[in-house]
Amino acid sequence: MAIGERIHFFRTMQGMTQKYLGMLLGFPEKSADVRLAQYETGARTPRADLTASLANTLGVSPLALSVPDIDSYLGLMHTLFTLEDRYGLTIDELDGEVCLRVNVRHSKDAARLHEMLCAWRQAAAMLKAGEITQEDYDRWRYRYPEFSNTPGRVKPISQGLSDMLVEALKEQTEE
Repeated sequence: MAIGERIHFFRTMQGMTQKYLGMLLGFPEKSADVRLAQYETGARTPRADLTASLANTLGVSPLALSVPDIDSYLGLMHTLFTLEDRYGLTIDELDGEVCLRVNVRHSKDAARLHEMLCAWRQAAAMLKAGEITQEDYDRWRYRYPEFSNTPGRVKPISQGLSDMLVEALKEQTEE
């Protein structure tokens, strides 16, 4: 989710108008709403100091506004929080282990994400069962969703397609 979408999300969550938030940030009343609209639509990107002011005014971390850096633990956590907001991702416990779940009833996007995760789970299960090699699995991941047969939607692959894919990948590896 881009920074503009995050600004919009937190602003509306706080019940603020663009004009009100812009004025809190110190923009002139005449142009406050226009400036905020430019940031929310992505026409302009706020500088680091404005991002910090926006975060402070909205009562969130600057990491919650910016496109998170998943190479840091804090960035990764804020990415997960964004997935919670957008896709209904929830944190839970299963058999004493922390797990993440997708609430498919949250939205159409959540249902799509669930389908994609099911395809990933299927490929990972094939790797674990020794049906495909790590190289085959990596190739599947790095070329994903090339083997999807429905444009714009990703479904778990059928067993027949899976078997055919495994054979094709093994033949490629042998060449």
